[in-house]
Amino acid sequence: MNSSIELSSLKIAASIGTYKLGDTVPDAHYLDLKLAISPALVVISNDKMSSVFDYDPLIGEIDTLARDCHYETQERFMTRIAEVCARYNSIEAVDVFVYKTPVLGKTGKLGVRLCLVRAELDRIEMISHAD
Repeated sequence: MNSSIELSSLKIAASIGTYKLGDTVPDAHYLDLKLAISPALVVISNDKMSSVFDYDPLIGEIDTLARDCHYETQERFMTRIAEVCARYNSIEAVDVFVYKTPVLGKTGKLGVRLCLVRAELDRIEMISHAD
């Protein structure tokens, strides 16, 4: 048995990228996020927030990261999201997809996906604490 929390097509208030004259500048950046969590946090015997994974603080932290600074790359923004996810022991794995639209003319979406299991999240957390 497995379970997940999934967020899709969240328009983020991030400033990402460097563009020159003539480049297609995206209208928006979006986030898809899938968190693998223990089924014990989904199949519950009582209807209490203390029995589940409260994702609202995580979304708040990601929103703060998005507004924090200008990012030259989607990858750096995603790395910071992974560092935040690493602090939540209830997250067993994470799939982060950040994308922009449009890409060429007025069409397309383009993004980068990062998938990490708990052991990789632990390594990221150790690295971020070393800085």
